[in-house]
Amino acid sequence: MARTLTERQQTFLNVLFEEGAGDMRSAMRLAGYSDSTKISEVTNSLKDEIVEHTQNFLSRNAPKAALAMVGVISDPTALGNRDRLAAANQILDRTGLVKTEKVSVEASGGIILLPPKQNAE
Repeated sequence: MARTLTERQQTFLNVLFEEGAGDMRSAMRLAGYSDSTKISEVTNSLKDEIVEHTQNFLSRNAPKAALAMVGVISDPTALGNRDRLAAANQILDRTGLVKTEKVSVEASGGIILLPPKQNAE
């Protein structure tokens, strides 16, 4: 169940990944916190919500990461491709879109099924 946040807390979360550009102090100012308010006071009380908003932010940017990966195919010699691919991989991994590997298992011979052991009582 989501807890009720104050208007200032909600504003802080809303601007953190937009106008605040991830800077805690800037987001606090935009939300109306005074400069004397410690960053830890705000972040400790909103830890779970900050993590949730971070996950949402990464999810919103997953399409950009996918496009960056495909863009490397179009221009494989462009400067910065290695960094672009690394960043895209990190974003996609954190949003749950990881590469899948298939393993083929082959066995020769049959399988022997044994009956369950009986307790000697």
